[in-house]
Amino acid sequence: MSGKNWQGWFLGAVTASAIAAAFWFAPIPQDPAYHDFADRRFLCGTPNFWNVFSNLLFVLVGAFALSRFSRLHPSAPRTAYLVFCIGAVFVGLGSAYYHYAPTTQTLVWDRLPMTVAFMALFSMVVRDRISEPLGNAMLWPLILAGAASVGYWYWTELQGRGDLRAYGVVQFLPMLLIPLMLMVCTGKGLRAPWLWGTLGTYALTKVAEYFDKAIYDGTGIVSGHSVKHALAALAVLWAVFAVLRFRR
Repeated sequence: MSGKNWQGWFLGAVTASAIAAAFWFAPIPQDPAYHDFADRRFLCGTPNFWNVFSNLLFVLVGAFALSRFSRLHPSAPRTAYLVFCIGAVFVGLGSAYYHYAPTTQTLVWDRLPMTVAFMALFSMVVRDRISEPLGNAMLWPLILAGAASVGYWYWTELQGRGDLRAYGVVQFLPMLLIPLMLMVCTGKGLRAPWLWGTLGTYALTKVAEYFDKAIYDGTGIVSGHSVKHALAALAVLWAVFAVLRFRR
């Protein structure tokens, strides 16, 4: 078995095992307490002001990334990069809309662009570390799968039997596979240190999210969820630099 073959089989086995493990659990409904954020301050005529306003960082990072599109290396993943940048802009807009009036209905518009950005990033790493044709071919099916996972979750919520499992796979499986690809596969141009920065910063977003109230109570100024938005925008920026610094 060649080196590339064992890598492919290994990653395929991890993917199949993770999906099987996710669906081994019973359906997971959306926790109603998810919408109960620590910082609810009403400022400048805006409810939940800082959780809304902090999403501007995604729009700024996405706009910056789009402004650099013409400077990409000819061999860089141009289509996926463009989708990723547009996704980042809409993450900011969708998340701001959700945090203005947090409900399960508005949460759809927070999660939908996130799946687009996640899948575009994943396809870029597959293209770089596994196969350029495969990464290119996977882009749109991955985006469709991501959108379908949000649609399926919301449909199950409307049926009174919410199920987050598919959305969980879309969100977390790439965060498992990307570091594995960085470790076991040779890159062709994307700058790995920036991608590691994306992964590490993304991990910190989950810590900030978990300690939303504790951070707010401790600082009295900023909540963990607003910090999460800032860190997530930074993670997007590191991924942008991984492509902008493309070198072959």
